[in-house]
Amino acid sequence: MRTITLKGIDKQYSLVALNYVDKEQQPNNWLNLQLYYLLSKHGKRDIGEAPRILDSNLVEFSRLQIERFLQNKGFVKAKVDYAIKIKKRKAELIFTANEGPLFRIRKFQDSIQDVKVRNLYREKRKDFSHVQPGKAFDLDSLAYDRDQIFQMMKRNGYYDFYRQYITYDYDTVFNSSVADIKMIIANPPGKKEHAQFTINNTLITIFRSNGRTYNRADSIKMVAQHKIPGKADTLQVDSEFRFVDYSNKFKPKAVVGYIFQHKGDMYNIDRQNLTTTRLSELNVFRNVPNPSYVKTADSTNRLDSKIDIIPLKHMTDRVEGEFIFNGGRSGFNVGNTFTDRNLFKGAEILQLKLNWSVLFDNSTGAIGSSAIQNQDVRIGLNLIYPRIISPFNFPMPGQYGVPHTTFSSTYQLYFQKGLVSRKSLINSLTYDWAETSQKLHTLTPFNIEFSEGIIDPGAKSQLIDQDRYSYVYLIGRKIFTSGSQYTYQVNANKLFTYGTFTYFRGTVDVGGNTLSLLTKLLNTPRDTLGQHTLFGQTFAQYSKFETDFRFYKNLGGERMLVFRFSPGIGIPYGNSSQLIFEKNFYGGGANDIRAWLPRTLGPGQFNRAVYGPADSLKSQTLRDRLKYLDQFGEIKIVGNIEYRYPLVANFFGSKLNGAIFTDFGNVWRLKPETDSPNGTFNVNNIFQSTAIGVGTGLRFDLGFFVFRLDAAFKFKDPQFNGSDQWVFTKHFNELFRAGPFKHTYEQTNGESYNFMQLNFGIGLPF
Repeated sequence: MRTITLKGIDKQYSLVALNYVDKEQQPNNWLNLQLYYLLSKHGKRDIGEAPRILDSNLVEFSRLQIERFLQNKGFVKAKVDYAIKIKKRKAELIFTANEGPLFRIRKFQDSIQDVKVRNLYREKRKDFSHVQPGKAFDLDSLAYDRDQIFQMMKRNGYYDFYRQYITYDYDTVFNSSVADIKMIIANPPGKKEHAQFTINNTLITIFRSNGRTYNRADSIKMVAQHKIPGKADTLQVDSEFRFVDYSNKFKPKAVVGYIFQHKGDMYNIDRQNLTTTRLSELNVFRNVPNPSYVKTADSTNRLDSKIDIIPLKHMTDRVEGEFIFNGGRSGFNVGNTFTDRNLFKGAEILQLKLNWSVLFDNSTGAIGSSAIQNQDVRIGLNLIYPRIISPFNFPMPGQYGVPHTTFSSTYQLYFQKGLVSRKSLINSLTYDWAETSQKLHTLTPFNIEFSEGIIDPGAKSQLIDQDRYSYVYLIGRKIFTSGSQYTYQVNANKLFTYGTFTYFRGTVDVGGNTLSLLTKLLNTPRDTLGQHTLFGQTFAQYSKFETDFRFYKNLGGERMLVFRFSPGIGIPYGNSSQLIFEKNFYGGGANDIRAWLPRTLGPGQFNRAVYGPADSLKSQTLRDRLKYLDQFGEIKIVGNIEYRYPLVANFFGSKLNGAIFTDFGNVWRLKPETDSPNGTFNVNNIFQSTAIGVGTGLRFDLGFFVFRLDAAFKFKDPQFNGSDQWVFTKHFNELFRAGPFKHTYEQTNGESYNFMQLNFGIGLPF
């Protein structure tokens, strides 16, 4: 098959009409077809797409489908013909439509015998109906209205209502191209009205994680003890709920708090679905089907509900990682998360997270541990409660999502070869809740951080000799702070969809203000730099603001265009002359500006050649010591434009997608610093000091997660000046080989210049 051509169809319908051509008569994706020829072994392996063969029966079927589609859209007289052109054993299908006039609705009326249903429908109709006089006679709109009426009834107690009760009578006047429509809602056979139901009692049953009421080992053990296998914890919670737990691991409050239909409530399908959704979001249950209902034996129109739940395994372990490659440098980031679900039988989750990041530099010929440039080890413990824990009595905000209270503690060890070793401890209390299905809030009222840096004596001496006191102050001191953070997100629930939408996340981080007030009230002593101390330690005082704005545009199917803009600023004040190490911004990395390694971009137009000639041993040593650390700033602006598209529908059991992207931005210093010449933010120089990277990537979508491989190239490098910044076009012939530019750079900067950066990770970059 070569091409498909549609003629005579309105533009607004042509793309949809193309979908009515049978899949086996549509052109192959070129890449899918080549993979089939190369790897499938003539269909023995399920890889790629087999060549699609012309079939006249399927062509006729496609013609009828397109014709029926147009008629359903209001072109009642539409006719479609087809023609086939053959050239070099490839076929072109041409479908030609004669749409005829568009029929419109002239008159609409309803016929509803049940007075209560009639009043309800006429009250709600304006909120959902697509069927209006003057609009196109569209059978899809009739089907939409029919479904909306069904949902309306199910939200208002009509448990026994079926779609079959809703029918349409319509009469088309061909000469006038109009249609008259009557919508009919019939009563149940033999009854004068539809019954409305209320909720009665609820039975909650929790099975074992294998879906059974017992397992074989337990059964043998219990029989030996003269006990009954499958004995459950059974509790009558109150006059409404009865709780049966065969796993013997849950308290009733873990479930009862997220059941949104109570005794005496009118049956509501939305509340039924909400119960299922919230119980699933607790992340402790594997299978949560919708509640089932049984009518009570009397004639009171009441429903007893039953909820059967299968829990997840009590303990799980997950490993994640990403790898980077760039010339003689390589690195990895490996994480392991151990999860204990339902720690205290109330759906609490305990997480132990271990993370190890290492960056190697083999460019000097070093191997093994001697090639390690820096290491970062983190141990984190999170205890997550699925509710708000507070001395104040807040109503449970579970309508749009499960709220959480998280107690967190993280210990970090960071080592930079020849420069510094740092340790930090962070303890925090965090609340998160959903205001609506689109709006999420995260509040950390208490965040206490302690950090200590031990600077290498040789590095300290060199830095002081060159008057680089800010580095000594930044990395070689003890400091703590107490602060608060708040984050607001919009449309986070849409991030893994293919729709058109905007996403926003804004974060405010403020620290040290309470401590500053306390030291002034207590008149605590100052250190040698004039800073207030508390318990003999200085503390940081700052405000930090960061936003992440994204626009996702669907271009049809799974093709997406994504634009991201993420600025941020951190301002030290009061007891601090500069931000602490952990609060600065850094450029580069797999989720940032991908053509640069993490921490190797900026600030501004800062060029590491300022350390002096590379042939100076003293200068070269300082270069090596500060590598991957000295390029930070208090201001960040990052932007990305990425086009995502499908490549192969079946690639060894996964979907293979592609991406083309451009990243731009940098970090800057807030004020001029001798340590970072040309690194200060200046509006008039913002483009000159902006980095630009371009690249392409592959995404292997396995359904439950995505493997990602990105190849990014430096396009505009702000460490140079004028036209020399456009390194990609000016030195294109040196992308993959050495030349005069790379030789000069290595002589001046003491390190190789790498155009390309490979990033391998799990998940999309944004």
